[in-house]
Amino acid sequence: TLIISEPDRCLDPLMEALNITSSDPSTFILNGIPGLEAAHIWISIPFSTCYIICLLANVTVLFVVGKEQTLHKPMFLLLCMLALTDIGQSTCIVPKTLSIFWFHSKGITVDGCLTQIFFLYVLGVTQSALLITMAFDRYVAICNPLRYATILTNARIAKLGLVCLMGAVLLILPMTLLLKRLPFCAKRIIPHTYCEHIAVVKISCGNTTVNQMYSLVVLLVVIGSDLILIGVSYGLIIRAVLRISSKNAHRKALNTCTPHICVLLLSCTPYLFSTLTHRFASSPIIAHHHTPCHSAFP
Repeated sequence: TLIISEPDRCLDPLMEALNITSSDPSTFILNGIPGLEAAHIWISIPFSTCYIICLLANVTVLFVVGKEQTLHKPMFLLLCMLALTDIGQSTCIVPKTLSIFWFHSKGITVDGCLTQIFFLYVLGVTQSALLITMAFDRYVAICNPLRYATILTNARIAKLGLVCLMGAVLLILPMTLLLKRLPFCAKRIIPHTYCEHIAVVKISCGNTTVNQMYSLVVLLVVIGSDLILIGVSYGLIIRAVLRISSKNAHRKALNTCTPHICVLLLSCTPYLFSTLTHRFASSPIIAHHHTPCHSAFP
């Protein structure tokens, strides 16, 4: 006999998910934020507000840089590329999240889920590579200012951006194909607002060792290359700055790096938090939100 001691608020989403799952075996269920279903409408307010601000801010950057001829420089071209990846990543997640909050549209096809994962991670890896390129740009600007215009031209930056994108596709495509080969049984409920790779791997009833190992390798390669290459760039920048005798020159040189450091922290911190909390599901944060509403499942 199955005894459910949790409140009815947990039972209703479960029954709804079970009904959708049983009626369409080719569909995953995105549960939104388990345990907070009653507050989804209120939670959607900051989500939609941040999304609108993100779109307006990034479109403004693209418009201003495109309109102003004096800003047609490598650094601003890199900022435009980052703006495009930011728009792409948020658009991959937020519209579906809002449809869950507003219309209870929790179903997503397997192909749709894999497509979301592919573009989300390709854009994320591309953004990471662009941050490394920005660090190299700052290194050249400070350590070789006289050769900056010849080393980093707009055409070369555009080619570097294309290389970053193609490298991300080659890195993420195998991860998506490995997901596609996995078998998924009756339990197809993802306790998130979007298709996260590890969350999808965990609902498979097949052998997921290769998937978990490959995703971990990708994570270590991306984060490792970020830390090493950016660390080397800033190590060389600091060494070059310390050789300058003027304190005013010190301040100007370091000020040119401040925007890049801020962008780096804003980009990497949420990504690391999301990835690690999804990977280590036994953490108190995950357990607090996921356990109550999943007690009816084996």
